[in-house]
Amino acid sequence: MNNLTGKIAIVTGASKGIGAGIATALAAAGASVVVNYASSQAGADAVVETITKAGGKAVTVQGDVSKATEAQAIVDAAVNNYGKVDILINNSGVYEFAPLEAITEEHVHKQFNVNVLGLLLVTQAAVKHMGSGGSIVNISSVASRITPPMGSVYSGTKGAVDAITGSLSRELGPKGIRVNAINPGMVATEGTKTAGFIGSDFEKGSVAQTPLGRIGQPKDIADIVVFLASDDAAWLTGDILIASGGLR
Repeated sequence: MNNLTGKIAIVTGASKGIGAGIATALAAAGASVVVNYASSQAGADAVVETITKAGGKAVTVQGDVSKATEAQAIVDAAVNNYGKVDILINNSGVYEFAPLEAITEEHVHKQFNVNVLGLLLVTQAAVKHMGSGGSIVNISSVASRITPPMGSVYSGTKGAVDAITGSLSRELGPKGIRVNAINPGMVATEGTKTAGFIGSDFEKGSVAQTPLGRIGQPKDIADIVVFLASDDAAWLTGDILIASGGLR
């Protein structure tokens, strides 16, 4: 089950948090992994070290997904190192919360450029090297459905990701490439800790509304990604899986 031996995977934004967990899980399932990072080389190097020490294969590549040339370079790293691309995990993302009166052009463009444009640019570059059996997994957010206050821009980006997932599943389906998305609930990562969500009233409120009574861990999301990337999910495309411990 979930055997990815011989598969080549790209994970964007994989130097920490959910992305790091995904990269490690894909490698443990047998895939060779390209670990992308935007600024945290040390974090990406640590992920690769963890993978290689466990007997897996991985390389790092720096790149800002919101820039076409750098998005292309991320994919080129996979092709140059491993010869092809089988799996693409669009995980890179940023979030900022602000009330309506504080929204600026910079606030909007920063999030849409990474969360939406970046996803499209990397996917555009990757599908040129993907054949039948390829799998793309977009990491969205339950924020596209819960739509928290002061999250209009962030929720908007994730709503776009969900819509893009459906559109691309129809466009790429005839080529045998599957496209799915995951909507994680709150997950304990370096980012959520730095943002002050962990230990806050926001976390307590989320847990109180979550039937399973806890926030998520990177592994909770990574295990679902491995499934979607594998042939076990060969009949799934255009689906958006809510991974939130039951939070709706």
